[in-house]
Amino acid sequence: MKRATVSQSPTEPATRREQILELLRAAPKPLAIIAIAEQLGTHPNTVRFHLDGLVDAGRVDQLSGESAGPGRPAHLYQARRQMDRNGPSNYRLLAQIMTSRLAATERNPRAAAIELGRTWGPSLIGDDPVAGTTRTAAVNKLTGLLAALGFKPEPSNASRAKDVRLRHCPFLDVVDDHADIVCSLHLGLMQGALVALNAPLTVDQLDRFVEPDLCVAHLSPSARPADAT
Repeated sequence: MKRATVSQSPTEPATRREQILELLRAAPKPLAIIAIAEQLGTHPNTVRFHLDGLVDAGRVDQLSGESAGPGRPAHLYQARRQMDRNGPSNYRLLAQIMTSRLAATERNPRAAAIELGRTWGPSLIGDDPVAGTTRTAAVNKLTGLLAALGFKPEPSNASRAKDVRLRHCPFLDVVDDHADIVCSLHLGLMQGALVALNAPLTVDQLDRFVEPDLCVAHLSPSARPADAT
């Protein structure tokens, strides 16, 4: 069998994986592990390892071949015909386009960004109805959400905390051009999330870069009477 003309670099797992994917994309029909190994001149176990990774990543489909005799049929593999979700992305450009549009079209971009954040904030909580949340639980939930979003909140005593100290902004590239809009959006997100929690507190102010690596979200009682901590 003629071997495929693809570059080989056995010491680079990602490169070998791309070689296998390239071979499957060019193949007119699904291939077995042995066929792939022969064309690439490598061991079947190496091919199997990388195929498992490609299947897990959703880039290759595993099929059952026809049995030529007793025993289980050999698996066949084909490249999945779709865009690679693990490929290069450019969300920075998308964010810049949207923030620039907001800045150019709204009479009060800051207020519009806060309102947009408030609208989206409840989606961070989920669809389960919330009867009411204690102050401690609300602060813990808020800091957990901020951590998941990449803000790196500092640990604190949730029952006594007057603010949430944030050590990272996951949107620094956009903040450079539209700090007021982006930070106002973050403020609205926190406010909307706390409203969805029916929490006895809110975030009434977000101070950005009080230190080069620190932003501070200030907590205050909300209109709802505070529950016990």
